[in-house]
Amino acid sequence: MSRGGEMVYIPDDSDFSLFREQCESPEGWHCRYNKAGITVWSQGQEESCTVQKIKTRISCKDVPAETLYDVLHDTHYRKKWDSHMIETYDIGRLTVNADVGYYSWKCPSPLKNRDFVTLRSWLPLGNDYIILNYSVKHPKYPPRKDFVRAVSLQTGYLIKANGTSACILYYLTQVDPRGSLPKWVVNRVSQFVAPKAMKKIYKAGLKYPEWKRRHDPGYKPWVYPEQNTLPSLSLAELSLQHADSLEHIDETGLPEEHLSASDHEA
Repeated sequence: MSRGGEMVYIPDDSDFSLFREQCESPEGWHCRYNKAGITVWSQGQEESCTVQKIKTRISCKDVPAETLYDVLHDTHYRKKWDSHMIETYDIGRLTVNADVGYYSWKCPSPLKNRDFVTLRSWLPLGNDYIILNYSVKHPKYPPRKDFVRAVSLQTGYLIKANGTSACILYYLTQVDPRGSLPKWVVNRVSQFVAPKAMKKIYKAGLKYPEWKRRHDPGYKPWVYPEQNTLPSLSLAELSLQHADSLEHIDETGLPEEHLSASDHEA
């Protein structure tokens, strides 16, 4: 997401438009998976390259766009459906549609677990929605010894309404995992990990209305900014997270047979 400078910034309309264009355009993308309504593409890099750009698309029947938008914002609900998540929390708010947060997740055994600190921003576009993030540094949340600090160069969701009760979800991500990964890991992201993740989000969308009815149904600070009680942050407190300033580990020698059965579920 960097504009070529060293300054942390909040994405503007042109950034959101460019992200939407990347999601919707077929140019430069290579299809890696297409089954059961889920498509996965990669872009431009060799298969052995670990900093791949991945795009996925799923058609979500019976889930309105605004419901999926709530699902992707609601950190309390995320604990219910994101089995790879170890911990997530919001650090502070920058504006009514931008904040900074922390997320850590379990990588497939025997890889080391990863974490992020990201600046996230969001934009409702009529019946459609975009959520974007990229990695930043916050002085109070440095890399931890028990995780490899990964770098989101650009990650986001485009939720497109498909009538009143259905939507299409795009997920586009370019992440530097700060490690030389085995080729089987890179291949498995598009064949197993990405499709499985999209199915989980879709199922989470189906179950969210009932869950939300029982868990503070009126609380949606991403829709009603006056409900946001996070401490205010200044952009001056943040800096860009450069991948080359972080530890780089070599996991290329790890064998695939160590994977647990659950890691292969698609």
